[in-house]
Amino acid sequence: MSLSDYGGRSAGLDNGLALTPPMGWLTWQRFRCQTDCEMYPQDCVSEALVVRQAQMLAHDGWLARGYEYIIIDDCWPAHQRDPTSHRLQPDPTRFPHGMKWLSDFVHSLGLKFGIYLDFGTKTCAGFPGSLDFLEVDAATMADWGVDYIKMDGCYSDPKIQADGYEQFGRYLNATKRSIVFECSYPLFQPWRKGVYLNWTRLAENCNLWRLLEDIQDSWQSLRSIMSQYAEHRKTLIPVAGPGHWNDLDMLLGGNFGLSLDETRVQMGMWAMHATPLILSVDLATMPPNYKEVLQAELVIRVNQDKLGKPADRLDPIAGIKIWKRSLADFNGGWALAFLHLSDDAGFPQRIILNLENTGISDEGLFKLTDAFTGTDFIITNATEPFEVHVNPSGIVMLIVQPFS
Repeated sequence: MSLSDYGGRSAGLDNGLALTPPMGWLTWQRFRCQTDCEMYPQDCVSEALVVRQAQMLAHDGWLARGYEYIIIDDCWPAHQRDPTSHRLQPDPTRFPHGMKWLSDFVHSLGLKFGIYLDFGTKTCAGFPGSLDFLEVDAATMADWGVDYIKMDGCYSDPKIQADGYEQFGRYLNATKRSIVFECSYPLFQPWRKGVYLNWTRLAENCNLWRLLEDIQDSWQSLRSIMSQYAEHRKTLIPVAGPGHWNDLDMLLGGNFGLSLDETRVQMGMWAMHATPLILSVDLATMPPNYKEVLQAELVIRVNQDKLGKPADRLDPIAGIKIWKRSLADFNGGWALAFLHLSDDAGFPQRIILNLENTGISDEGLFKLTDAFTGTDFIITNATEPFEVHVNPSGIVMLIVQPFS
């Protein structure tokens, strides 16, 4: 297939969606591509799994906090398209009622339904891809009542990805259904090596996009993702905003690889970076203290702030990395994140600073609130010192609210 097969440029996705970063739940990190429902009845990618998790998402405080999308990742389809219509079809054993039924069930709970496709000849796990069937697949997703599409880029030519994803966006527009469109093609482009990527075009045609390798359930993987984002932040921060977001991948908390402090680090930094909050965990076995972190109301408010401007990094103090995010909420205040990435320090790092050290010089009183605990204190001016104690592999996240 050549670039010319996709015709002219579109005017953009133009769906008016994802004005704040999407929030929800996704199968991949926790449940991967497990298709053996006899050996793993609770863990296989199936209708039963989605029904159970959707019920938990709707009724256990998650939806009330904004987690509204339930998304099936790879490994849901049958291995062959319908021979007559060429439509994708779900595996009939694992999804016996079909995707329209499942979508209707998810909607009945007040949730929104998402699904995975791949732009290539097959998905990353080897199921049917969408190349040569883009229009058919867009229509199928709309008919099923899909609200969110994650389109991967395995088994496709990187040279045609930008045009191809854009064409798929045109087909989505033509369905007249409002569907959030997540693009993965930057992950397959060598932009980190300095090769040109048209970020403006990406933002015009995708609501969010994957940038970096899949996150794994470990502190090492999380640190790598955060480090790479920080390295390229001057490129990435200006591209994000209402309707178009950098996606740093799934939240890991409640699985097996992160401590509670490390879970706070990811949750807090994902809020600071204005990246989607997408859980991938068995909600039925979520430990209560991890649930408290992932449902932290003030942290979520920072993530969902309507200004949509990601944080930038300031100069460190005593080895503590500091990020600052401007907010529309909290009287037009700021969020400050103090990040201690060392995991061998043995004790919390203590720093003393004032708001002027972070570039805040407004006159008047300020209320500083810990975004995870809700505890707050007042300082009388921007030069008054205060202390922060940050655990190893930990974070302190403060919301700074000015009072004139």
